[in-house]
Formats: sequence, C-alpha cells, structure tokens
Amino acid sequence: MIGSFSKPLNYIIVTVMVLTIFICTFFMPEMHIDFENRIIGENMEISEYGFAWPIPGYNKITSYFGKRNSPTQGASSYHKGIDIGAPEGTVLIAVADGEITYTGFLGGGGYTITLSIEDMKITYCHVSPTFIVEVGQKVERGEIIGYVGPKYVYGVKGNTYTDSTGKPTNGATTGCHLHLGIRVNGEYTNPLNYY
Repeated sequence: MIGSFSKPLNYIIVTVMVLTIFICTFFMPEMHIDFENRIIGENMEISEYGFAWPIPGYNKITSYFGKRNSPTQGASSYHKGIDIGAPEGTVLIAVADGEITYTGFLGGGGYTITLSIEDMKITYCHVSPTFIVEVGQKVERGEIIGYVGPKYVYGVKGNTYTDSTGKPTNGATTGCHLHLGIRVNGEYTNPLNYY
C-alpha cells in the first residue's frame, strides 16, 4: 500500500522542484551577490545622477531633510539627512565609487561609515558596529559596505544617548534605520537632490 503512493509522490516532488528552478531562473528579477561583496542586477536602483539607492528594497523615508520636531533627546530639530526605515542587518551599499574615510562611533550618528567622493562626503549613520570596510578602502557603486545597526549598543565609551528606559542607543535614534547624510564642500545638502 505504501509503495503504491511513493512513485506518484516522487513524480510530484520532482515536478515541483523542476518548475521552481525554471520559474526562479527565468522569471525572478536578477539579483545576486558575487564573491567580492557586490550586489549586481536589476534590483539596484540608479538615479539619473548615477547614484545607487543605499538600501536595496527599502524606500520608506521616515524623516526628511530640514526642519522637524526632534524625535528623541539629543536629536537635532534641523535634520541634516534623510532616515530610511529598515530592519537591523539590512544590507547597505555604496551609492557611488569612492573611498571609505571614516568608520567608528560618531555621537548622535552612532556607528557611522563615511564614503568620500571628491568634494562630497556621504555618511551612513546608525550602522552595525561590526564593520566590513576599513578606512582607505576603495569601493565601487553597489558594493556592500555595511548593515543597518541595532537600536541598542553597550559598552561604547562616551555614548551619552539612551532611550526612555535608560538603555544605551546607537546614537540619537528611536529604532533601526539608516540616516543618510551628504556634505558637499563641508555643507550638508538634501540627499534627495541626488535621487
């Protein structure tokens, strides 16, 4: 009795597997990570200015550039970048070719990576403290340079930022997100001007 069901069941399993491979191969958007930590494929959004969106798949801006009500103690009422909501561990990519010029804890920005391109500095704030890039490293547009960091960080010397419960936060933050800031010749500018 059991043997009579196993042959048709095996055919069904093999058929489903073949169909899944076929669909994934020919109908899913192409996106993969190669061995050099670069995201390649149609899912990388490139603006008319040639900048890649820093978090593939996450486009919701939770705080815009300019005047705002401070979301937490220590946060500025003039926001010098944009916040993009994304879960901890989400991949961050280089928006353009450039050089990593800073990795470390930077006050209200928490753990930060700075990517420099000629007269432009692009800061990725509230990132993971486990850095995968280092100062002086050249990166290409689309290369994975870090991950969205946790809300809470412990043992950071000089970190004065906490939430309402007193737990130490990854800079001035209320939750996991990327703060993207762009400075041109030292002056902050709206990152959306490049998208």
